[in-house]
Amino acid sequence: MKTMGKGPALLRLNNLKRVMTQLRQTRVTSRQDLAQALTLSKNTVSLIVDDLLAQGLINELGPVSVAAAGRPKIEISLRPEKLKSAGIMVERQAIHWRVCDYFSQVIAEQTWRSETSDPALLLQELVECCQALRAAHPELIGIAIGFPGIVDPQRGWMHFSSHLGWQDVDLLTPLRRGIDLPLRIMNNVKAAALLSVQQLALDKSQSHFYLRIAEGIGGALVQHGEVFTGSSWTAGEVGHLTVQPDGPRCSCGRLGCLEALVSQPAIQQQLLRRKPGLRWQNRDSEPAIVDAVLSEAGAQLGSALSQVMLLLNPASIMIDAAWNACPVFTRAVQQAAEASTLAFTFTHTALHFLPQRIDPANGLALAVIEQYEQRMD
Repeated sequence: MKTMGKGPALLRLNNLKRVMTQLRQTRVTSRQDLAQALTLSKNTVSLIVDDLLAQGLINELGPVSVAAAGRPKIEISLRPEKLKSAGIMVERQAIHWRVCDYFSQVIAEQTWRSETSDPALLLQELVECCQALRAAHPELIGIAIGFPGIVDPQRGWMHFSSHLGWQDVDLLTPLRRGIDLPLRIMNNVKAAALLSVQQLALDKSQSHFYLRIAEGIGGALVQHGEVFTGSSWTAGEVGHLTVQPDGPRCSCGRLGCLEALVSQPAIQQQLLRRKPGLRWQNRDSEPAIVDAVLSEAGAQLGSALSQVMLLLNPASIMIDAAWNACPVFTRAVQQAAEASTLAFTFTHTALHFLPQRIDPANGLALAVIEQYEQRMD
């Protein structure tokens, strides 16, 4: 009898989560359209919608005229401000957080400098930050905290971070002691990958690869709407593909990694070697030098992406770089990738140069929402 009781309750919970996901994705819909999209009975959907109305989580917008005879549809929509999520991104010497509504729109954010070399002190600072966010936003359904490095998201454990100088740090236990909300621990880049798929409205039944160029270079494969981490949580670490065996030393200790050649610090160092004081942001002052450096970087990146295309065969690759508005860079990436990849594979891989940078804190907040909606099969 006890097992039978759990079955219907679990089914109701899963149906509720499916409805919430559909309401978030469609923004405005109706009971009839929900039932059709989710292949649920109208009665099941109506019971869920009525419950959400009673909780103040959705609004009825009014009837919509329909061509066919019968009862008019009543449009409904979520009240996104009633369900909030927070993402906190830890970087070297900095903390950045965003609170978002259920539609991933930013409600509040803050960035500040912090000493990140001592794990214990930083984790205590994060506990205090989470407590302040909880008090300021009682509608929070959870908080995700992202770190650079090799992170086991299930265990909440940092195996290694060259950017923070951390190794074998239990992240989740000290955080849980002072936070009474669901917590999620992730790698920053992998959280950003989730948001890139949502923003481009990509087909979640396919796989997509996200690559981020910042202080370092990271990547993540998103399959069926979820990040694939691999057996040792390093899947997608494209920044440590060797593209120049006799190249400069990387932060990981090896020579010629993509990160040592194409990351923002690496590009800046190359520019300074060619002309002291030159920065890539000031391209207009020395366009020939900047274009030459970015063209070479694009070729190196394209060569690395050819390996991603051949090994992972994603439907699309999203490139999140500060130089995406520079045609010299994007053209070099495309030409090098095409030259190094089987023609059939290349023509079936869409390259997206994101026009705006992804904020990993937003991706972390989205990860909270997707965990909240996750079915409990």
